[in-house]
Formats: sequence, C-alpha cells, structure tokens
Amino acid sequence: MKVLSQNTAFGGMQGVFSHESAACKGEMTFAVFVPPQAIKEPRPVLWYLSGLTCTHANVMEKGEYRRMAAELGLIVVCPDTSPRGTEVPDELTNWQMGKGAGFYLDATQTPWSEHYQMYSYITEELPAFVSQHFRIDMSRQGIFGHSMGGHGAMTIALKHPDRFRSCSAFAPIVEPSTADWSIGAFEKYLGEDRAAWRQYDACALVKDGARFPEFLIDQGKADSFLDNGLRPWLFEEAIKGTGIDLTLRMHERYDHSYYFISTFMGDHLKWHAERLA
Repeated sequence: MKVLSQNTAFGGMQGVFSHESAACKGEMTFAVFVPPQAIKEPRPVLWYLSGLTCTHANVMEKGEYRRMAAELGLIVVCPDTSPRGTEVPDELTNWQMGKGAGFYLDATQTPWSEHYQMYSYITEELPAFVSQHFRIDMSRQGIFGHSMGGHGAMTIALKHPDRFRSCSAFAPIVEPSTADWSIGAFEKYLGEDRAAWRQYDACALVKDGARFPEFLIDQGKADSFLDNGLRPWLFEEAIKGTGIDLTLRMHERYDHSYYFISTFMGDHLKWHAERLA
C-alpha cells in the first residue's frame, strides 16, 4: 500500500492511499478516514461510492463527513469510481462512459472488460485489502453513495444482505437500465442483451427477488437529473409488497451538488451508526 497523504482531522486520520489492483489490472486510489476510537478497538466501516466524473477526492474534500464520523466512531472508505491509467480504455468526450464512469459493474465487453471490474473490486478486493491495513470491524459494514454511487450502493446491498447492515443514498440512479445517462454505458459494458443488465439495476433486482431490510434516500426536488435519470419513485413502486422499508425524503430547492450532500451527510452517518451499533 502506498501512502499518498495523511492528515489529522477531528482527532482521527484522513488518508489517501493506492495499491495495485488485480481486478482492475492497475493502480487504484482510495481514501480512508479513521476516527480516534480506532486507536483502541476495531470500528464499524462505511463505504461511500461516488458519482459520475468523480474520484475519491470529491466527497473527501466537499462531503463534510469527518466531524460526525469522528464523533460516532465510524471508519469511512471512499474508493475511486473507475480504473485509471494511460492503458485504460476511455471516451474522452463522453462523461457518462469510461474513466470516472465505472457504474460499479463488471464489464463483459471488449475493450472494457480487461480493466472495468468495479463490482469485483468494491465487493471483494478492496474490502479484503483494507481490512488488512486498518482496524475495521468487518462484521459491522454499511454502504452509501451519490447518484451513480447511490446506484452502486443499493445494488451491492441488495446482492449482499448478509454483509451489510445498512444502506442509504443521495439522489441514486434507481433504474439505470432505463435512465438516459446510463443506457449507453450499460450497452457498451455489458452488451445488448438487457437481461444481463438486471443484476446491476436496483428496481430489477427487487423484482427478481433480491431483498434488503431498509433504505434511506434523500433527493433534491431541484435536481436537474431528477426526471430523466434518477426517478426514486420507480424504486418506491418496485418495493411495494416486498417488506423492504424505504425512507424517501424529497427536499425543496436542493440540487445534485455536494452542497446538497453535505447538508444531509450528518443524517446519513447517524442513520448508519444506529444500525451498526
């Protein structure tokens, strides 16, 4: 593990690290905040998955999570959103595809399949790696994210209800197989057979029988992507009669930015902490 930076914050440590990933076949960067309580004992971990065009740095610099995470004793891990490097395929003029747009899936189509294995990286490789280097209680894990990362968090939780105790999302893409800004990427990553897309679609997973106890979703009503890309009401409809509990909060005047995320970050951290206690 390479240490790229380490800074003291609220009595804990905010670090940025990198390592060689077997899944993504290259160097991957991630951020970790370790609260002061971890000096004495293993602490619960929250995985935060970022949205399109982001890296680990967006939430680390603008998410305003450290004070509350330190108070609650939560480790927060913030991975990158895609593989990086000169050898990694990309579409330079398309922000919805390639670098910064891994969609937390395992690509099956060339040339993407060699490096774009973000689902395996997030669910298998990175947890195994991080647990070796930080004082984490891996029996207490929660996952959350924003936009594309909200999609990733929800699908991963639905597929791993035995691993995660909590899941929440800021403005998630709840049905990427029909959303304007994800159809093109899904087709290129996974091929034209839409049956293969269902395993990475929260609404489809629920319809196919996947279950997770409860979700918290915050959504801004002034979000410019609300009607064509996010559409949380589709998930609300999909879970009817399933026993899945949903707290969906729609907020007047809030958009898709980190001003929105940072406003409700504390609520999400407290919500997770209650379920990870």
